[in-house]
Amino acid sequence: MPTPRYWPDEYPSKIKSIHEAVGRIRSGQRIFIGSYCGEPQFLVRGLAENARRFSDLEIIRLMSRETVSLTQIANRTQDQRLNIRSIYLGSAKSEELARNMRFYTPVNVSEVPHLFKSRLIPIDVAMIQVTPPDDFGWLSLGVSVDVTQAAALSADLVIAQVNPRMPRVLGQSFININDVDIIVEHEEDLMTVTPVAQSEAAERIGRHIARLIEDGSTLQIGLDAASQATVQALADKNDLGIHSFFLTDDIMHLYSRGVITNRKKGYNEGKLVAGCAMGTQALYEFLDFNPSVDFHPFDYVNDVDVISRHNKMVSMNVAQTIDLAGQVSCDAVANTLYAGVSGIPNFVRGSNRSRGGKSIIMLQATTDDGKASRIVPLLTETIVTVPREDVRFVVTEFGAVSLFGKSIQERAMALISIAHPDFRDELLHQAKELGMVGKDRSLGESVQGVYPVKLEETVEIDGRTITLRPAKPVDERRIQEHFYHLDREDVVSRFFQEKKQFLRTDVESTFKIDYVHNFTFVAVVGEFGFGQIVGVGEYYLDQSRNMAEVAFSVSKAFQEKGMGRMLIRKLAEAARENGIAGLFAYTSQKNKRMINLFKSLPYKTRVQMEEDVLLSCRFDEPV
Repeated sequence: MPTPRYWPDEYPSKIKSIHEAVGRIRSGQRIFIGSYCGEPQFLVRGLAENARRFSDLEIIRLMSRETVSLTQIANRTQDQRLNIRSIYLGSAKSEELARNMRFYTPVNVSEVPHLFKSRLIPIDVAMIQVTPPDDFGWLSLGVSVDVTQAAALSADLVIAQVNPRMPRVLGQSFININDVDIIVEHEEDLMTVTPVAQSEAAERIGRHIARLIEDGSTLQIGLDAASQATVQALADKNDLGIHSFFLTDDIMHLYSRGVITNRKKGYNEGKLVAGCAMGTQALYEFLDFNPSVDFHPFDYVNDVDVISRHNKMVSMNVAQTIDLAGQVSCDAVANTLYAGVSGIPNFVRGSNRSRGGKSIIMLQATTDDGKASRIVPLLTETIVTVPREDVRFVVTEFGAVSLFGKSIQERAMALISIAHPDFRDELLHQAKELGMVGKDRSLGESVQGVYPVKLEETVEIDGRTITLRPAKPVDERRIQEHFYHLDREDVVSRFFQEKKQFLRTDVESTFKIDYVHNFTFVAVVGEFGFGQIVGVGEYYLDQSRNMAEVAFSVSKAFQEKGMGRMLIRKLAEAARENGIAGLFAYTSQKNKRMINLFKSLPYKTRVQMEEDVLLSCRFDEPV
């Protein structure tokens, strides 16, 4: 039997200078460099300084912060001394690198550990950064476990930069000193990421998404500005959990405030689970020996089965482009902050399988310069990252829609409704040309409407959750169904006549709205995208008087429960905000409910008795 090795006896003999370490590298080898903020900067600088000694080195990396030295290595690809294989494009500051798509290897990051361990992509040298060893000879990979552990355990030669500033992160994040061939001791600050300034569009996206997330959800959150804006919008939630690629400063802050407790995850409860961290020094101090944090390799974190075991798993990922059928492209471009195939398909599918889960695709409605729509008729010149059948929720700064179970026409109309108003008409025209939408379809007043998410409200009636919100173009069918299910007397009360048909052309004024001159509130029961409309309140502006005429209908099961009062209160709130002077309505003398609705408002109600009753109130005449 071989004699057991006692690691302190061998440790000193493994310590080498940076020049000795780089000297062990040979031309033609494949070198893995530790990822993200765990990049061994000192080792990389040493490799860059000696790059001219080598030929045909292949540098394989997951994602890099693009330090000067790595950019120098990448730029030398033109003389064929070195080559880059990028698994994940990331935030490439070098435009030349970002544009060189030949370097990019499109693969789900959950599969990368297998590529290394199986030697399908053999690693000759792994350059990693670790903590000093503990009493048992274990080194923590700290902020970068991801695919780094698999590379280190599979490489023929492991060169480790031992940095006492690396936090010791718990979980499946360790390698033993006996698995390291060369130690280069060098203390330096870890790479940090300064929080990105939030744009107004990102903040609006965050507010839309926050309304989709329930208490007790488990979240996967990307690194981009929109995702971080979403995190910041979750301050009023309770008992959230984290199972994600990355941990960030925003996640740390929510944990510190008690918003994230990990108590209701249903799997790995009590633990923040991730594969790596990117943030400030404060985040790294938070991670050090923190028993509430477990890091695992990406073949665990991104495993679809593992993801799906969590309660109410919510994945939030940013797209570059989506077409009207729902196909999503997330590939990186030169000005993308963080993007790539990464593990997005895994988290989308895992969240869709989770009990109560949601997969959310978010994107800004236009390119940064505002000259092009990110919602396009059809993806033709880019790669599909998420196929249309996997896409559930889509959010832009102009609203949120659900594509699940929707026809191509319903999908197209839904996505057009959350596109930038400047591009809606053209998108509808192209959708008709492609046969995705019927020729008779139009947008009406909704072509310029901007959905006012702040007017959404949730209430409880008889133990059921009711969402009061502005109507959307996608509500067309459900509004029709609401009218078809009204009792005869309620139809007469609402329309002043008996009606047995409620054709789309008859009711389109309720959903083709601009949220200013015409406005509809709906009361919805049930899951987002599939809920039943049980109440409708509308106003139509009479511009000559600057007064808005209102009309209401409430399903039988919800009458006499205060829903009418809620709807008229919401209409009055919207009308006042839009500069309208007051409300009025025509009704019959028998319609006591409508008279009482007006009297429930905090304004003087005028009642004029003629053949019909004219009710009115002005907002400048409070009771």
